Amino acid sequence: MADIAESSGVSKNTVSLALRGSSRVSVQTRALVERCAATLGYKRNAAIGCLMAEMRRTGSARFEATLALLNANKDKHAFRNHPTLPVYVAGARRRAEMLGYALDEFWLHDPEISGERLASILRARGIRGAVVIGLLQTNQLPRRMSCVWEEFPSVVTGVRTRDPELSFAGADQYGLALRAYEKAWSLGYRRPALVLDPVIDALIDGRFTAGFLIGQQTFRPRGPRLRPFTQIEQARQDLECFRSWLDQYKPDVLFTLYHEVEEWLKSCGYRTPKDIGLIQYEWRSQRPHWAGMDQRNDLVGEAAVDLLVSMIHNGLSGVPKQPIATQVTSQWVAGKTIRGGANNLRSQEASPAC
Repeated sequence: MADIAESSGVSKNTVSLALRGSSRVSVQTRALVERCAATLGYKRNAAIGCLMAEMRRTGSARFEATLALLNANKDKHAFRNHPTLPVYVAGARRRAEMLGYALDEFWLHDPEISGERLASILRARGIRGAVVIGLLQTNQLPRRMSCVWEEFPSVVTGVRTRDPELSFAGADQYGLALRAYEKAWSLGYRRPALVLDPVIDALIDGRFTAGFLIGQQTFRPRGPRLRPFTQIEQARQDLECFRSWLDQYKPDVLFTLYHEVEEWLKSCGYRTPKDIGLIQYEWRSQRPHWAGMDQRNDLVGEAAVDLLVSMIHNGLSGVPKQPIATQVTSQWVAGKTIRGGANNLRSQEASPAC
């Protein structure tokens, strides 16, 4: 480290920051340090890397730097008030603390902060990268903030962005939809159907639908395939379209994202789970009686921080040429909205923890 500092004419601290890709060092200085390091034959010490990993594992990691936690939701208070976003945030905070990083929160839709101003704040605070949480209705980030991800390594959670296309951490929606279908089939359901807004599915590149369709092809290659119910907003205004769909297709289990479907069935004269079962694609602790797939969004938040820290340590910055995607496997949760659900739930609660 001292030899590189002497060769490049900068301090050892600057060399350390440059080799870690810190935004506190200019691009020109970073390039100079990297050239001198290459000339002197510098290589990262794998033993030191293992030591730092062990320090992080045991919780003895010292403070390293600060990361930005960017709220991309239109609601300024979504990190506290939204039914699912706080779970992402909790995971991100837990992992950042374990790795020795602090997290500073910013709201991307703040009308009083421009992209240039936010980037300036991040530089002034020595913030080295950003985790973006809260995109739910679009796969595009605010363009007025583009200078932030053009300068700082950034990772998006939940929804894969298209403009810009950033590295991404999220649940494996295809895998969870397929596993939910398999679980329903094992419980004896033979007329499964989707109740899903196609706009939401489009945001995740149709992965819910893809998992469901592969389940159909696998378990019922020639049997009846029920048309999905997609008129979610219309049903919220007038339930008759949902009632008509139920009466026509007669499903025995529904896969959905909407807890209100339980009330819709009741209003239409159907009993859950005796007449029609319900399986939630995004199980939430606020509705523990439901059966469904826990997307483990806390682990998604952790994975986003891991991915961001890896990018920082490798000196990456700006919008990547080849974005990286990390997917987290979901977990089946038994519940009372399916056949034998109460018994399954009691069995699950009685099982010893592994």
